[in-house]
Amino acid sequence: MSLAILLLAAGSSSRMRGGDKLMEEVEGAPLLATMARRALAATDVVLVTLPRADHPRSRAIRDLDVTRVLVPDAEEGMGASIRAAIPALTDRETALMILPADMPDITTGDLQTLASAWQSAPDAIHRATNADGTPGHPVIFPARLFPDLKALTGDTGARALLPSEHVKLTALPGTHATTDLDTPEDWAAWRAR
Repeated sequence: MSLAILLLAAGSSSRMRGGDKLMEEVEGAPLLATMARRALAATDVVLVTLPRADHPRSRAIRDLDVTRVLVPDAEEGMGASIRAAIPALTDRETALMILPADMPDITTGDLQTLASAWQSAPDAIHRATNADGTPGHPVIFPARLFPDLKALTGDTGARALLPSEHVKLTALPGTHATTDLDTPEDWAAWRAR
């Protein structure tokens, strides 16, 4: 069994009012690079979606052993990114963990915790929750759902697949599973913590 991690990083950061949330510094590097390093510490196969090859985000991860997936129709939303990533997988990957890259509280340990849960039930969907049970990210999809992921559209990601499937929940510490930073105010509040 082999698990790939997909970092969703092709969005426009439109709510940052000119800034780029994935280029904000976390642990001495752009957030995208920090998240990619955490993912690489949890698995050997990491895919990163990007809006174009010459985007500054691409330069931020240039020294990392990740697969870059260009998403020319990224403005469509998460569906386009997930759809573009599926063909980049090989026959060796038996599941895909999907993680928006703007979630700086997600640690390598969190990724490993969810991966361990998946290993015990590899044919189920596994979804992270906060400590209080609120569902969030990341979410692991088994390979049997790759055709459905490849057909996604819109900006709701793979949420439409969840109601028809048995979803196993795994609690992460605090609010790790739902803390995403989309605005300058979100970043200021997170840094103040």
